[in-house]
Amino acid sequence: MGPKSSLLYLPLVWPLGMESRLPGIKVKYLFLAWLGVFVGSWVVYMHYSSYSELCRGHVCQMIICDQYKKGIISGSTCKDLCEEHTLVFQQCLSSSPSQQVYRGLWKEKEVIIKCGIEDAFKADSNPDAVPRRDLVLFDKPTRGTSMDEFREMLLNFLKANLGDQMSLAALVNQIITTADVNKDGKVSLAEAKSIWALLHLNEFLLMLSLHEKEHTSKLLGHCGDLYVTEKIPHNSLYGTNVPHFFQPLLPSAIHRIIHQWFAPAWPRRAKIAIGLLEFVEEIFHGTYGNFYICETSFKNVGYNDKYDFKMVNLRKVATEMTIRGFLKGRHCEQNVDCTYGKDCMATCDKLMKQCKSDMVQPNLAKVCGLLQDYLLYGAPFDMKEELQKQLQTCMTLSGLASQMEVHHSLVLNNLKTLLWKKISNTKYS
Repeated sequence: MGPKSSLLYLPLVWPLGMESRLPGIKVKYLFLAWLGVFVGSWVVYMHYSSYSELCRGHVCQMIICDQYKKGIISGSTCKDLCEEHTLVFQQCLSSSPSQQVYRGLWKEKEVIIKCGIEDAFKADSNPDAVPRRDLVLFDKPTRGTSMDEFREMLLNFLKANLGDQMSLAALVNQIITTADVNKDGKVSLAEAKSIWALLHLNEFLLMLSLHEKEHTSKLLGHCGDLYVTEKIPHNSLYGTNVPHFFQPLLPSAIHRIIHQWFAPAWPRRAKIAIGLLEFVEEIFHGTYGNFYICETSFKNVGYNDKYDFKMVNLRKVATEMTIRGFLKGRHCEQNVDCTYGKDCMATCDKLMKQCKSDMVQPNLAKVCGLLQDYLLYGAPFDMKEELQKQLQTCMTLSGLASQMEVHHSLVLNNLKTLLWKKISNTKYS
């Protein structure tokens, strides 16, 4: 063959070589595209398949209005919900089928609507049927109960859940006032049944117990065991939350970057943190006893448009009596067996194989752990080292706060003072 035939051969070989590689490249990208479609479809499917189970506001409304029309229950929002339809369920915020949470409108004002669906009725073969729960949930007090007997019922209930506090008589009066919807100075059987059912919801009891505190959302009304609270504009410390169905797909580093992007300016974060520290102070030896934060997460705490701290989810806060009741006589092998909620951990007596009632970490230590990344990111250079040092000291607090009350208060006040000095006399204060 001469030179010409060689030149003719070369261009024929080049396309043939590429053709042998193209199938591999095509398969690779086709696989990646298929994987992307599969993961996306799975996420969408899981989201929408769980929606019907998680979001059953229509069932809540059906149950409540059925009981209201029968005269079994009462409440300040019953007429608006069941007759005038000026209280309307909107966006579903539920994270559990038995605890229904919705953003709603009440007379054109944004609110949060909360109600519960008992496990017994979740299992109903017809989920849209109206469950007959009047004999289960609204069973007390019974007809013929006097006002004095009802007061005694309330007082005994509060002693069992909050401890034998001197201030409980005042809380009983407040409960009676809340129950008396028509303000006639009396409590009807329907009003009594409604408030009694509500008191058995942990968050409602805590809202009444902490009603004087500025860091909890305000109770606006109720109907049976459904209740309405003010809407907190920002329901996360960082101002935004990654949708729950995307969370498992994103690495923790990506979560952190997203939070840093959307977080308020550092001075505003400092103001929010001061409010959170004040809340810890308020629930430690408060008017109605001690309370423990049992899931210290940025998702359970938020702030309003003025950057004042607000506790978003009081369901994750427990009374000392509740935790003591949980731990009493509980078998354990190690401390983790003595955990109430996610992080209210007590010590385990390994000799007796039983839980003690002493918390391993006080509220303050857990809150400082939550605030570490929140405050150190973007902190002013001239205070960052001191801030880090104080947060580390705070995070090492352990044991019962009541046994180290002076040290606990000193650490808390030092941290508050450091933050306040930096933002006082500025537009952020």
